[in-house]
Amino acid sequence: MELFSRSWTALRTAVAELPDADFARPSGCSGWLVRDLVCHLVTDAQDVLITLVTPADTEPTVDAVTYWKLVEPPTGEDPLDALTPRLAAAYGEPRWLKFHLDDVGSAAGRAAELADPAARVGTRDEVLTVGDYLSAYVVEWTLHHLDLIAHLPAAADPSAETLAAARASLEKIAGTAFPAALSDKDALLIGTGRRTPTDAEKAVLGDLASELPFVLG
Repeated sequence: MELFSRSWTALRTAVAELPDADFARPSGCSGWLVRDLVCHLVTDAQDVLITLVTPADTEPTVDAVTYWKLVEPPTGEDPLDALTPRLAAAYGEPRWLKFHLDDVGSAAGRAAELADPAARVGTRDEVLTVGDYLSAYVVEWTLHHLDLIAHLPAAADPSAETLAAARASLEKIAGTAFPAALSDKDALLIGTGRRTPTDAEKAVLGDLASELPFVLG
């Protein structure tokens, strides 16, 4: 739960510090501008709030690892993916997006800090503990932090601690370890298809290169 708070706070801080001009730049999410990604983060924050107030009284069906499923890379045909840029554009000025993310995002962060990690909640037709749910989101926040700064060289990376935790989670989800020669950041970017490996990195990856990317859904 502590890593959830750290990664979420770092991501929201990174958004708050962006100059307005950066909202029109590309993000690491294919087809999305930075403003589209920030709009998606508002939706993510809403999902966290909804899940934390959706108690379940049955046994958990998933944990922090099995919450994520490996899916096919997005095709751009998902109606929700197409809706996000339209919603983002409707905000107009970046300050309104910043305000909404700060407002809803702060509430999601407080709700997470106040939640009982042993309590069970329901989401996506699954049941899991609050602790596992928040741990699963460390991967989401870390990857989207990398998406946010993909074309913003002056922006700060996620913390080394959250990068390491997200890499460890991705390796468990994928059922395989990335070569130690790859940094945590590179393992996440290459492993999830956010960056194409160089020839040297393909040599390091070996047979694993043919299994990439591992897309989480």
